[in-house]
Amino acid sequence: MLLLQDPAHAFMPYPAVPVPGAHTGPLAGLSFAVKDLFDVAGYPTGAGNPLVLARSGIKSRTAPAVQRLLDAGAQFVGKTHTDELAFSLNGRNAHFGTPRNGGAPDRIPGGSSSGSAAAVSNRLCDIALGSDTGGSVRGPASHCGLYGIRPSHGRIDLSDAHPLAPSLDTCGFFARDVNTFARTADVMLGADATPLPQAVRLLMPTDAWDLLDAVVREAHQPAMARIRSALGTPADCAVALDGFEPMYWNFRYLQGHEAWQVDGHFIERDAPPLGPGVAERFAWSSQVSDAQYEQAVAFRQRFRAHLAGLLGHDGVMVLPTMPDIAPLLSDDESQLDTYRNNAIRLLCIAGLSGFAQVSMPLTTRLGAPLGISLLGPAGSDRSLVALAQRIGAAQGA
Repeated sequence: MLLLQDPAHAFMPYPAVPVPGAHTGPLAGLSFAVKDLFDVAGYPTGAGNPLVLARSGIKSRTAPAVQRLLDAGAQFVGKTHTDELAFSLNGRNAHFGTPRNGGAPDRIPGGSSSGSAAAVSNRLCDIALGSDTGGSVRGPASHCGLYGIRPSHGRIDLSDAHPLAPSLDTCGFFARDVNTFARTADVMLGADATPLPQAVRLLMPTDAWDLLDAVVREAHQPAMARIRSALGTPADCAVALDGFEPMYWNFRYLQGHEAWQVDGHFIERDAPPLGPGVAERFAWSSQVSDAQYEQAVAFRQRFRAHLAGLLGHDGVMVLPTMPDIAPLLSDDESQLDTYRNNAIRLLCIAGLSGFAQVSMPLTTRLGAPLGISLLGPAGSDRSLVALAQRIGAAQGA
């Protein structure tokens, strides 16, 4: 860590090793942090697990996603905590602790990009890289009051990063304000091959909104008013294919099977002590059959075609990022697991489709941040960020 202090417990306490980058560029004057899944030359990569850290060694290469920020003039300040092996949405690591949620200190930061979200929300840096497989950027963004993106699958290079479930993994990023978020998007995403038109067709997936309690839906109304002011009134639609239960289970089969392929040999061979929740998820993942995985792959193809048909070339969905504000730090593991399972039903929409989703910090409930999202067709990433800028400008109107 290159900062003098870390009051948010956001950073891994690695020895401070300067990482050279450009002195000028579109991100000059901004600082950034990197989730400890991405390799940075001069640092180990621990992936939230003590044994992985012990065996890492010092990396000689920097991941392309990190290098892109360095080449744009941003200053690296350190590597941030992650949930163990990136397999959680809570942000509580049994080995390394829980970063502080800068938007709601009595609540969890969300995971697995918990340290990155904590670093930005506590103003320890301007930008942070995270990864999003099942919601690990979108969830912390909502919980900590940040802009965050899960890009279209494959949009940002994930070389030299510890995987979780490769066909679902993406590299995302956080910022506190929409203009910094847009500057970062220019660097990380580039231009869309087929941008959204200026006049988009807004869609409201009523079945997704119906997953929320009435009090949470009501809390989103000021944000919805700003979105209507900036972009127009959305038309109702239904997004789930065959209901949310098949969506949930097929996503879990995909994620679990691939996570076991990535980390199962390590877990069986070395029996590393895994934290609560993570241990149970890997145990469940080890039982996902090839047949269940193949079924899930086929379902994903059907869902992707279904969602592509709904969105066309100009459609953008407005949906809740998470089912509610972040759970309290005092909540037990069973309460967190219930919340996580509810969240997956919303988060799997982008995960199964591979389409881009941007979470925006437009409202609060009980004094805690609550994100609302835009989801667009495959490859519409930069256009969605531009829409977030339009909504941000309308916010003060």
